[in-house]
This record gives sequence, structure tokens and C-alpha cells, in this order.
Amino acid sequence: MTRAFLFPGQGAQTIGMGRDLAEAYPQARAVFAEVDEALGEHLSALIWEGEQDALTLTRNAQPALMATSMAVMAALEAEGVEVTQAAYVAGHSLGEYSALAAAGALGLGDAARLLRLRGEAMQAAVPAGQGAMAAVLGLDFDSVAAVAAEAAEDQVCAAANDNDPAQVVISGHEAAVLRAVDLAKAKGAKRAILLPVSAPFHCALMAPAAEVMAEALAVVRLRAPRVPLVGNVTATAETDPQAIAQRLVEQVTGRVRWRESIGWMVAQGVTETWEIGAGKALSGMVKRIDRAVETRSAATAAEVRALAEMLADG
Repeated sequence: MTRAFLFPGQGAQTIGMGRDLAEAYPQARAVFAEVDEALGEHLSALIWEGEQDALTLTRNAQPALMATSMAVMAALEAEGVEVTQAAYVAGHSLGEYSALAAAGALGLGDAARLLRLRGEAMQAAVPAGQGAMAAVLGLDFDSVAAVAAEAAEDQVCAAANDNDPAQVVISGHEAAVLRAVDLAKAKGAKRAILLPVSAPFHCALMAPAAEVMAEALAVVRLRAPRVPLVGNVTATAETDPQAIAQRLVEQVTGRVRWRESIGWMVAQGVTETWEIGAGKALSGMVKRIDRAVETRSAATAAEVRALAEMLADG
């Protein structure tokens, strides 16, 4: 089996995620403690005992999801599973930071601080109520991109996440996204629904946030990852730290090319993916992209032990 480790993005967050890992593995508990220290607050208390609305705030969700993914990695490592047992790592949007931390390219504290800054910058880039995102189901990427371009008129509206053959997310000014929703339905989309997000991610409206991240990444030490990163912006593997930093900046306004990223990895021989962290959304996307790929997920202590035993037996 040639496998890739995948790291989830915003939307996967749930109250209580990672708690059983922290109780079962001191190494996982140490991850949450280090993130708390890096941020100067008890983010772990919010993750385990807080309110869903507070966790869903972009400034909290981004470092929280990374912390949970890294707690899973710490538990896997405690069971003898190394990141180098994957041929590639990849993450959906913020998950790219989790992937880089897992592959040793980015320190855990740096990843937490960068994601807190990224979340705040993305939130601040567009005044509340002026932007929106919507998921279009049942139209291919080219069709959705054409719908977005037609709906834009004198505003921003773009295909932001090319998730899988049946799901493309659009982002931009609220009025333009609403026009695109109606247009997509008229052109045969099975569904076109607004998403409960706080800002229009991965489109040109995020340019102010990209500038913030460019400044922040310029002073953070990025190392070459121990496993190649398949990036959102290029949908190909990268190991050069300078190039990765540039892609992280471009990613703020750029499209998440997830369908192409999975397709590229499959073309390189990947036959199995492990979703490392909260939720199973990425595994669903992988199955819709290529049903031949085996998908596994690790979010709980039981799932970590099961995957470790599977590797040991195989």
C-alpha cells in the first residue's frame, strides 16, 4: 500500500474532539498543552468543554483543528506509526499547516500562532455580511467556474474549492454568490446552498489577509518536510521551504485544488489515504474522486490503535 496522510480543514470542528486522545496518550495531551502555551490561552478548554459557536469562530477553529490533528499524530507515533510511512501529506486549506507540522516542516507553536493570525486576518478582510460562500452539488468544475464568472458582474465571485467531481464551493461578494446559486440551479445543479461561514475564503477578497500572512511567514522558520507536501495551489508535490511559504500566501486567495491533488497522488501510485484529525469529510471526497482508493480515518484513541495494529499485522 502506498498511502497519503490527509489533514482536515474548517468545518470539521466539534466540541470534545481529541479529548479521549489526550486522556489515553500523554503525548497527545502534551500537544494541546503546547498549543495553549503558544496562544497564551486555554484553547483546549474551549475545544473540549466550550460552545460550538465559539469553536466555530475562524480564529479558534483553525488552530483547534490543527491541534487535534497533531494530537492524533502524536498518538500514532506513540503506537509506532511515523509520518514517513506516508508517501505524501496534504491538507485542505488550513489543513496544509497541520500537514506541514506533521511532516516536521513547521513547529507546533509556530503553526498555532500562524493559524490564529490567519483566522483573524481572514475574518477581518471583509466586513461582516458582505461576503458569502456556497456549495454547488452536481455540476463539474468547469460548469461552476463558468457560473461564477457569469454571476460576478462587477463583483467578485469565483470557484474557491474544487473538492470532488460533484462538489465545488464558490466564494465572493454575497450578492454575486446569491446570483450564482440561482444560476447554478437553473443550469442543472442538484443543490446550491449557502454555507454557514464567517467570510468568503479563497477568493480575491482575501487579499488583505494574504498580505498579513506574507509578512508573518517571512519571519517563521520553515524546514523541508520529511514527506513531500501536495499543495492546494499547485496540486503537485513540493519540498522546498521557500516555495512552500509562497504557496501558503497564495493559498489565502487561491483555489483549493483538492480534486486535482488527490488525482495527482493516485497517478503517483497512492492507493490508500488516512484522514488525520476531526471528521471524515476528506475521506468522502476521496471516494467520490476515485472509488478504488482505500480510505481510513483516525480521530479517536480506538481508531489510532486500530490503524497501528493494521500496520503491525501487514
